[in-house]
Formats: sequence, structure tokens, C-alpha cells
Amino acid sequence: MRLVVAKCSVDYEGRLRAHLPLATRLIMVKADGSVLIHSDGGSYKPLNWMNPPLVLREASPDEDAAALGALSVWHVTSAKTDDKLTINFHSIEHDSAHELGVDPGLIKDGVEADLQRLLSEQIGLLGDGHRLVRREYMTAIGPVDILARDGQGAAVAVELKRRGDIDGVEQLTRYLELLNRDPLLKPVTGVFAAQQIKPQARTLAEDRGIRCLTLDYDAMRGVDDSEGRLF
Repeated sequence: MRLVVAKCSVDYEGRLRAHLPLATRLIMVKADGSVLIHSDGGSYKPLNWMNPPLVLREASPDEDAAALGALSVWHVTSAKTDDKLTINFHSIEHDSAHELGVDPGLIKDGVEADLQRLLSEQIGLLGDGHRLVRREYMTAIGPVDILARDGQGAAVAVELKRRGDIDGVEQLTRYLELLNRDPLLKPVTGVFAAQQIKPQARTLAEDRGIRCLTLDYDAMRGVDDSEGRLF
């Protein structure tokens, strides 16, 4: 992984145009080729990013950028789409590379792991005609909990949480953005499944076309409901 702390401006061109004015930021280049631009805030979410496959080319700035003080520029272009990032560097405070090795991946707590297993075994909870494709379907930014097909054969990505909040919806949104770039999968719809889903998360999910599913963990495990018994 390469880490660069620099004063820079960033321009994105693709499905839309976006501009990050001059400021000090962290640029990460991961071993898989992805490029992420972070500020000193906003939790884990980058300000902008490009996913592999892509090409990163370092060059001298053009006359206009040089006149504004740029010393070097990165041209980051997607190998599959017209997406492009242009990063103009005005000063570099830190530039280092680190070998992180093979990551063992996220180990979920018992309840989330059980929910994933149980839902994969009871995939009909998603709706009639659904069938499991696989658990932990890998993407460039991590595994989708469950990938399924609905009754019409369309792909469905499921993100599972014990308690569903806005961060979970954002996570599923990023997965869907990647999956829908795959011509063998698209169109891919999303299901946000949890034991409890916060109202704000439900509103955001539904606004993005993501279906919400509340799971009854005890019922899925076949646990007897003591409140429903007379004795």
C-alpha cells in the first residue's frame, strides 16, 4: 500500500463531474490498484475513489495547472469505463509504501455469522423463487454477505447486520455500485437485512431502491417462544 499525504486538488470525470479544491489530503493506493482520497474526517468513507482495473500514470502538470502551483499530476483512468481522476499535487508531505501481506478478512460476531448461515439456508425469506448463489461473494472492496437470484433470475445482493444503521446502507450501496458494473450480474438489486433497522437507515435504503428485511433470529433458529406459551 502506498500512502501519500499531500496538498492537492482533485477532479473526477465520469457519470458526473466533481471537484475537490486545494487542500491537504491522504491518498491511498492499495495493492489491488484501487485509489482512495481521504480527508481528516468523515469516518471511513473516502471523498472520492477509483476501483480496479485502472491505470495510474504520473506526469508533469499542464501549463494551466502549473500556473496555479501544481508540481506533479496523477492521471487515474478506468480500464472498463470512461471514469477518470486527475490529482494535481502542489506539495507532498509524506510518501511511503508498505507491504501489508494477506489479510484474513473480517470475522463477524456470532450473531451476524449465524444470521448469514441461517438466511442462506432459508433463502425463501427473501421472497418466493429466490435461490442462493453463494455466501461471502467477493468484490474489490470486500465480501457481500449473500448473493442470490430472484424468481426471474435477477441478481440480489444482501447485507446482514444485527442492528441496521446508515453505515450498513452505505456499505451495501458501495457493493451495489461495483456489482452493477459487472455485465454478467447487472442489474443487481439490494436487500438490507437485520434484526432491527433504524428508521433513518430504512428511509435512506428505500430512497436508494434498496429493500429492507427485518429478521426474527429466534424464529430462524427454531427457538420456542416462551411468551407465546400458557405454561
